[in-house]
Amino acid sequence: MAKLSYKVSYYVLYAMLAVILIVLGLFYFGGDAQGDAVLMSVDSEMWQPAQTEALLYLMYGLFGLAVVATVAAFLFQFGTALKDNPAKALKSLVGVIILAVVVVIAWAMGSGEPLNIPGYSGTDNVPFWLKIADMFLYTIYILLGATILAIIASSIKKKLS
Repeated sequence: MAKLSYKVSYYVLYAMLAVILIVLGLFYFGGDAQGDAVLMSVDSEMWQPAQTEALLYLMYGLFGLAVVATVAAFLFQFGTALKDNPAKALKSLVGVIILAVVVVIAWAMGSGEPLNIPGYSGTDNVPFWLKIADMFLYTIYILLGATILAIIASSIKKKLS
């Protein structure tokens, strides 16, 4: 069974790599945007690739795939651990709970005050999306700081032992 899962993941990896390379090739070598795809607010001297939307949709898809794979792997591992050792499985939830607390704290820290952006008339300058953007940024900052502290603490612990 492990051999089959290895083969499947091997082929999926190379298929995804091929799709990424094809879309990147289209983005960089697909020419300039034409017609409605040209943004009039951008300087005419700047390059506007024709396949920008394809690259964006690829990134959305890969992000969604990563989220789904992460949640599915967590649920599978938690279910397996719950059958084998329920106490240890419940301890593994501590990381998820800490992440949820960090996200809630980051949401609370976020500002919903609309920004004054000259020349922008879009619909995304609203409190909800501003708080979401702040939440992601603050979560990244908090987790990065925790990672750096963990590296330092691990190094000190290793030197002392």
